[in-house]
Amino acid sequence: MATIYHVTTRSEWNTGLEKGEYTSPSLKEEGFIHCSLAGQVQGVLERYFKGKTDLVKLVIDTDKLKSQLIYEWSPSIADTFPHIYGPINTDAVVSVENI
Repeated sequence: MATIYHVTTRSEWNTGLEKGEYTSPSLKEEGFIHCSLAGQVQGVLERYFKGKTDLVKLVIDTDKLKSQLIYEWSPSIADTFPHIYGPINTDAVVSVENI
């Protein structure tokens, strides 16, 4: 099982559970949901979530994703990140960890 990770708030994840699929604001704004590999999560937390509370980390089984997954280069960070081009089906999330 290949896994990737997505950081969000508990309330946004709960909304996704109610709808049967999770979306983030970036899907509407940029066309994809930002995700990370295991070694990238801490940097993402430091850059984008500093001082925020009620966060969770979604552990996503990439084999179960229904939306397209593409690994793309981020020149601002100089690293390749996984991006999901569509909603995350909730059954692809194998674990939700409090941060």
